[in-house]
Amino acid sequence: MTQANNVSEMMADLGKRAKAASAELAFATAEQKKQALLAAADALWAKRADIIAVNGQDLEFGRNKGLSDAMMDRLMLDEDRIQSMVDGLRAIAAQDDPVGKVITEWDRPSGLQIKRVRTPLGVIGVIYESRPNVTADAGALCLKAGNAVILRGGSESFHSSGAIHACLVDGLRAAGLPEDGILRVPTRDRAAVSEMLTMIDTIDVIVPRGGKGLVGLVQREARVPIFAHLEGICHIYVDATADVEKARAVVLNAKTRRTGICGSAECLLIHRDVAETLGQQIVDDLVAAHVEVRAEGVSGSIEATDADWGVEFLGMKIAARVVDDVDEAIAHIRQYGSNHTDCVLTEDDAVVDRFFARLDSAILMHNASTQFADGGEFGMGAEIGIATGKMHARGPVGAEQLTSFKYLVIGDGTLRP
Repeated sequence: MTQANNVSEMMADLGKRAKAASAELAFATAEQKKQALLAAADALWAKRADIIAVNGQDLEFGRNKGLSDAMMDRLMLDEDRIQSMVDGLRAIAAQDDPVGKVITEWDRPSGLQIKRVRTPLGVIGVIYESRPNVTADAGALCLKAGNAVILRGGSESFHSSGAIHACLVDGLRAAGLPEDGILRVPTRDRAAVSEMLTMIDTIDVIVPRGGKGLVGLVQREARVPIFAHLEGICHIYVDATADVEKARAVVLNAKTRRTGICGSAECLLIHRDVAETLGQQIVDDLVAAHVEVRAEGVSGSIEATDADWGVEFLGMKIAARVVDDVDEAIAHIRQYGSNHTDCVLTEDDAVVDRFFARLDSAILMHNASTQFADGGEFGMGAEIGIATGKMHARGPVGAEQLTSFKYLVIGDGTLRP
């Protein structure tokens, strides 16, 4: 049997198992799901030393592959990051169960009572790169929403994701739920991704989380519906009325806290009236923090070119440009943004209203760091990703966004005339 046949058969088997498990998870009790998530959290913490050890193998693989510093940071696990995963699992466990929740209800003159209630999507395929914590986040959120999930992590995080997945399965087992509810693709072979994208009989939706190459591949080839998590080309517009101390602190945090995440600021737009004062101070702050500023209209590390706009640097680089007003900032963001997260720094409510009304990014912020573009920070416990499309889920995708709905119609021998 050829390798291609092996992968095809393996993926078909995973699909069938996930489909069967999803039928049981759809009516699993809230208490069972809570128990599974808490047991998984306990297993993660108990096995943290083993997880860190296998993560060392992944880091070595990443170094040999020539991953950037930002990508290596995404890949690395330590006790603090494992604690964050544990906290995320427990936070998701503590949330209200979305399944069966009544979204709205009404009565009709015909005598019918109609309810729209949340229901699981079914089987979710999650394809992601580098960050092994996505294994825990995605598995937990899908379970909370009553879905089965097939996880396909990046080749770089293969061992780490495997160890984390084993803890999630421990949780399912402890709660008496089907262990096939959270499945993992056990190969680095990229053919498995192509198979997932065409599994229309067993996978209900695909969630890609990664760089432009991965998301582009999924968008081109998927026959299964997708929630696209595209690039995080996050912009910050510094208005003429921006508070000096707020603006300097927010921009520095938005760029430098963690440069490898999708909420990292990648482009700074500065109102012309403050370009030589506050704008230059912010650029100087960034340069002092060892950020390479590719600037137009202010003095930076190097002169910006057209190639610097609309770039997700994912490192200690940022583009900066002077604009005439909020409308020019909006026009720039419309042209070069990715509909992910954009921020306005201003003390003028009219500018905020204009920025919020005329941009259609999944997340718009006022006087806050773009690093808050995260499901955990939104109170969702964790996220599968930031959906940048406009259908179904948008913004941070938590448990509630991983449900659909159905109508429950109740009559009393009611006939239609």
